[in-house]
Amino acid sequence: MKTALISTFAVLAAACTAFSAAVAQPQAGTLRVRLNADIRSTDPGLNRDANTDAVMMHVVEGLVAYREDATVGPLLAQSVQTSPDGLTYTFKLRPDVRFHNGAPMTADDVVFTWNRYMKPSNNWRCLPEFDGRGVSKVVSVQAPDPSTVVYTLEKPAALFLATLARTDCGAAAVYHRSSLDGDKWKEPVGTGPFKLGEWRRGQFIELVRHDAYAALSGKRDGNTGGKKAEVAKARFVVIPDSSAAKAALLSGAIDLNPDINDEDMAEYKARKDVVLDSQPSMDMQGLLFQTRDPLLKDPRIRRAIALAIDMPELVATVTTGNAKPSRSVVPAPSSYYKTAQAALPKRDLAQAKKLLAEAGYKGQPIKMLATKRYESVYKIAVMAQAMAQEAGIQMDVEVLEWATLLDRYNKGDYQTMAFTYSSRLDPSLSFEMISGPKDKQPRKVWENPEALDLIAKSSVTADRAKRQALFDQLEALLRADVPAVFLYSAVNTSAARSYVTGYQGWPLGLPRLWGVAMRNP
Repeated sequence: MKTALISTFAVLAAACTAFSAAVAQPQAGTLRVRLNADIRSTDPGLNRDANTDAVMMHVVEGLVAYREDATVGPLLAQSVQTSPDGLTYTFKLRPDVRFHNGAPMTADDVVFTWNRYMKPSNNWRCLPEFDGRGVSKVVSVQAPDPSTVVYTLEKPAALFLATLARTDCGAAAVYHRSSLDGDKWKEPVGTGPFKLGEWRRGQFIELVRHDAYAALSGKRDGNTGGKKAEVAKARFVVIPDSSAAKAALLSGAIDLNPDINDEDMAEYKARKDVVLDSQPSMDMQGLLFQTRDPLLKDPRIRRAIALAIDMPELVATVTTGNAKPSRSVVPAPSSYYKTAQAALPKRDLAQAKKLLAEAGYKGQPIKMLATKRYESVYKIAVMAQAMAQEAGIQMDVEVLEWATLLDRYNKGDYQTMAFTYSSRLDPSLSFEMISGPKDKQPRKVWENPEALDLIAKSSVTADRAKRQALFDQLEALLRADVPAVFLYSAVNTSAARSYVTGYQGWPLGLPRLWGVAMRNP
């Protein structure tokens, strides 16, 4: 009993430490939302991670955005016309859009931000997707008049608009020149329904309603549609510890936790003052292998690790039964998730041991990197370690801070790691996020030339049946090469105080605070 009291006290103390300074008292008109770690920057698409994307998509916007059904629709653009040869995209801009400083948005602003994205020294996350290394090569961007922007491509690219809309690309957001001081980034002066208020590092990021925001007509629709800010302020409160976050929500110190732990669902369901919302997402969880590692370059060892994993047991344990196992990099909610993607190999320890023997494996230790920022990532690593040991594979788990893990991922500096990918709303992008030449893009895990050719074909093919056939071929190749073992696409469950109205998750998995209001508690 004494031990339990000490443990409870420790959790409450951690909760108080994490958020007391930021949210000591409820604030009228301020929606307080948990964030499990601070953002990396306010510069969209450059120094980013999923939390940065989630916050910044409230502040800045691009020409196009993903709808609820994963198609792409206009946002800052009023319309988009594609030339018959697929090489020219003409965007007519909406006439009513103003930046947070009151200046009207023009075509020159689009060209200005695009040129900054494409400057190699800025390290835009999606530069490779538009300079010819990825899905397309943009050869020119011109503004023939203040309301028109014309993008010209070197060759047709069916995924040009879909890539332009990606949140991990910062949605190729358009911002005002005053966002910079010379060449140095200052703060985002965007067009979104919220503008940046105060960023107190390690504590909170507060956004303020943009009262002059020109919302599109209609209802909320993914990252586009009606995006009216109903609250005066939205404060993302940094609470890394999940127990502290739960304590904050149940005590009313925050109003919304957009992604709760699966094991806490039963407790939340028993509360009348809490409302849950569960939505299948396209976030992917899995294990990555460095295929240039002296040991793991042998595909037999990678296949043995895959065969050692009992996927139904691992996924059921990690997600408390809320997600279903899936070996495909194509997320389960995708309309392209068919028979080939749904096939689930069975665990086979005998075959795993046979492959290890053929590869000459002598019990050499394999280091698996993980992080506790995302508890699922840590749990995956621990369970994979135990399962691999049953096949005679020696795995050591090393836990890193998220920023360090992300840096190691980007550099390809690991043997294996448990990792989580943010949503990709088209299978071509799902395969692309793991595929490419390691010399140019070290974060890529798969550089099979045949696969790269199939991905390129899928990126320029519009016919749905032909695309499905390409994805099925890619699925088979991926499972044969095993540069990664994907485990499941997440189900995100949010928990909000009962006075919060209008919040709803969606396949992208990132929280959207427009259209969300609060009644008096």
